[in-house]
Amino acid sequence: MTRGTPIPDTVTLHVPFRTVKRGGRREMQMPDGAMQPRRTDSTLVKALARAFRWKRMLESGEFATIAELAEREGIAFTYMARVLRLTLLAPNIVEAILDGNQRSDVTLKGLMEPFPLEWRSQMALLS
Repeated sequence: MTRGTPIPDTVTLHVPFRTVKRGGRREMQMPDGAMQPRRTDSTLVKALARAFRWKRMLESGEFATIAELAEREGIAFTYMARVLRLTLLAPNIVEAILDGNQRSDVTLKGLMEPFPLEWRSQMALLS
């Protein structure tokens, strides 16, 4: 604009983005290459914390079986067993999740599905 050009009343700005569902919330996802701040997926972090807590309780001998622990926690056995599988994730995947640096398609819902136990295969699939 030049000095003689009047300032318009309305300015339209187009920002390409799409919304994705992460952790039960809708989140804006910018196009590839656009800088966007990463936020930790609190639902996924909470599930990881619970999984490692439950694993510690089982390993300590406080509870003999997953079923016994699930009953004490008031949680369905099948849900607890699926969440406990998160303790089998490769350490660098867990670290990426805690730092909020995991891929946008790595969600709790996706990790509740079976995933490979070998860390290299996990890295190929989830990194």
